[in-house]
Amino acid sequence: MKKGLLSAFCLLSLTAGFAQTPEAEDDSWKSIYRETSSRINDLVHTKLDVKFDYQKSWLYGKAWITLQPHFYATDSLNLDAKGMDIKSVALVKGTSNLPLKYEYDGWNLRVKLNKSYKGGEPYTIYVEYIAKPNEVKVKGSAAISDAKGLYFINPKGEEKNKPTQIWTQGETEATSVWCPTIDRPGQKTTQEIMMTVPDKYVTLSNGKLVAQKKNTDGTRTDHWKMDLPHAPYLFFMGVGDYAVVKDKYKGKEVNYYVEKEYEPVARRIFGHTPEMMSYFSRITGVDYPWVKYSQIVGRDYVSGAMENTTATLHQESAQQDARELVDGNAWEDVIAHELFHHWFGDYVTAESWSNLTVNESFADYSETLWNEYKYGKDAGDATNYSGMQGYLSNPENASKRLARFYYKDKEDMFDAVSYQKGGRILHMMRNYLGDSAFFKGLNNYLTTNKFKAAEAHQLRLAMEEVSGRDMNWFFNQWYFGSGHPKLTIDYAYDDAAGNVKVTIKQTQEGEKAFQLPMAIDIYEGTAKTRHMVWVTTKADSFSFSYKKRPDLVNVDGDKVLLAEKNDNKTLDNYIHQYKYAGNYLDRREAIEFCAKKQDDPKAQALLLAALNDKYHGLRNLTLNRLDMKKAGIRQAAEKSIAELAEKDPKATVKAKAIELLANYDNATYKKIYEKGIKDSSYSIAGASLEGLAVVDNDAAVAATKEMVKQPIKGQLLSAVTSVAAKNGLEEAFDVIGNTFDQLPLSQTKFEMLQPFAELLAKMKNTDKIKKGVDMIIDFREAIPQAYRNQTDSYINNMVLQSILTAKQKDNSPGSQEVAEYIKTKRAEKKAF
Repeated sequence: MKKGLLSAFCLLSLTAGFAQTPEAEDDSWKSIYRETSSRINDLVHTKLDVKFDYQKSWLYGKAWITLQPHFYATDSLNLDAKGMDIKSVALVKGTSNLPLKYEYDGWNLRVKLNKSYKGGEPYTIYVEYIAKPNEVKVKGSAAISDAKGLYFINPKGEEKNKPTQIWTQGETEATSVWCPTIDRPGQKTTQEIMMTVPDKYVTLSNGKLVAQKKNTDGTRTDHWKMDLPHAPYLFFMGVGDYAVVKDKYKGKEVNYYVEKEYEPVARRIFGHTPEMMSYFSRITGVDYPWVKYSQIVGRDYVSGAMENTTATLHQESAQQDARELVDGNAWEDVIAHELFHHWFGDYVTAESWSNLTVNESFADYSETLWNEYKYGKDAGDATNYSGMQGYLSNPENASKRLARFYYKDKEDMFDAVSYQKGGRILHMMRNYLGDSAFFKGLNNYLTTNKFKAAEAHQLRLAMEEVSGRDMNWFFNQWYFGSGHPKLTIDYAYDDAAGNVKVTIKQTQEGEKAFQLPMAIDIYEGTAKTRHMVWVTTKADSFSFSYKKRPDLVNVDGDKVLLAEKNDNKTLDNYIHQYKYAGNYLDRREAIEFCAKKQDDPKAQALLLAALNDKYHGLRNLTLNRLDMKKAGIRQAAEKSIAELAEKDPKATVKAKAIELLANYDNATYKKIYEKGIKDSSYSIAGASLEGLAVVDNDAAVAATKEMVKQPIKGQLLSAVTSVAAKNGLEEAFDVIGNTFDQLPLSQTKFEMLQPFAELLAKMKNTDKIKKGVDMIIDFREAIPQAYRNQTDSYINNMVLQSILTAKQKDNSPGSQEVAEYIKTKRAEKKAF
């Protein structure tokens, strides 16, 4: 699973910045050991026959479930079945059903079998039931905003411009809302599903579509069959009016299910999938093991994406139009993430939620691997660095272990520790073992545990067997221990003795000292000498001799450590590091250091050089770090910025450069802006419109009036909204409002709140202002409860208050009516 909402709203919550009174929490969970669920009965095969009631949002189901006792004999069975109406339970005996006694409490279905079955002795039970997902109240998480398992989207077709769809979300244990099962990750079962749907819709499920039958009532029954075992949380059903774009990998079906509007660009969004399948097959040594691979996009999805076996479900943000894709495919990392789960998560599954990281760390790390392979080492290192910052940005993460046997709720495992920290641990393991041993170790782990459930210890054993190295120290430290090192690095040069002493102090709280194998590189000009060392105590020192004082001593030469570093290098050291050390993070560290010393001519010179860095991400970083309030910087950088604005091959860099040109308020650049507003990139067009508004507001207004006749998204949407707000362009409201309303729950939508509110504050049309306020309220209420304390305060006390204040000062007709409306709506709370 990719935590789309979690990553977005971590930033959102920081932006809101309102202090909250902490509530007293029940911490009794800290003493509850979360053991792996005992396996009394094992799932063997699950067969379902389901029909959907779109008016009631119900599912009418029949289930044939084959099981066998795991080891010990048993005469009973406990199935998870949440919020269902159970119509009958029976034992299947040939062509007959033998009724069985059962107890049902709305959550668990406890069945008394007809006899005691021995370990490994199979039996099949039949359950007829009605699933009512909208009546089930199940807690979600930061990663998964809701957990009712089965979702009917616009089932009656009452919402304009929203398709009618059905999709399921099983992780963590929500498949049992619509399918009686043993809803635990350690269970594995083959599966078949027969779905009866209106004939106008297409369906998707796990495995292969083996049969279709048209019925006399205008429906069709599709039969999907999954011959390889997988966990119940990976069961999937999808139904809707989709275009199906067909691709292939080694003769296997690869399909992309998108809304018909996006059919022309489906291959631009998902088209790297076959190459990803080939790459991941090669590095793991396990060819893609499943019969097909399809990806489908669902409206109002409760997370980012989900790796349902052979049938990945994506949030609607995956659907990007042609202009958005000019800036790059923002969903490509997610596509890689969910695909890699088909090895780590689907093929070999975490045996318990305590071991979730053996699923999610690999999926997270796949983003680094894919970027490194496809776009070069800088791109991979940039992705790895982003993941590291995602973990380090929240101090609370330091108290949590990767393999975590104490947690309040299983949903709490879906965090930056299981994902981002886990991915960085794998990066360090790869560096320590070397690529050959690391990838052979992955192959060993996968082949040893194929179609089974596993835990972190099995990963350790696989790596030890291949490498011949004991890995207990590594796993005890990183998987079964918490935190990360905080390092202070100092250098003492003794030219008389020809010696440099490097001191590395671990300053994290507590007595724990991390063992850190690392490279220390000594640079004399372009010549590099590498020394491999182990940091093992809270304060370690290493001495290196030299004939001429080194230009640079580079600790953590490969830049792989998960650590916070206070590296006391000089400006000259960092300049040398940028020029000769060469890694992405070497150059980034130098840029960040120089950005703090922009009055120094040497630092300025490096920043100007970095504007032409080979990697677009560092060019963009440098543009973002330039202090345009400093006259010297503005003057020195102007020529380079203008060149980037005109010629940079990367749209996002060009857009940022154009944005900075607006700081010069120079009509000379009007031609760049006029050309840019016609660019196919939303980012370039948006930045150009903002720049045009500075030098020629009338021209910007005219351009805005034309732009609202076409789709507007991304930075262009923000720019159009700002110009419309500044100039009171009420005619732009319909397009801006509709676009805002249709944006999925995301950081982009959050960032639109302020300019959208500014537009509403300037408008006079009472009905449209109320409509806009309703859109803001709907967004507020859609935010997951875990973030509502922060976001409610921001939206109520800043966004809505800004409109209210403007209307209270306005004596025009309808203003006071709007003010009272805002007061009422601001106080409303939807029930949860």
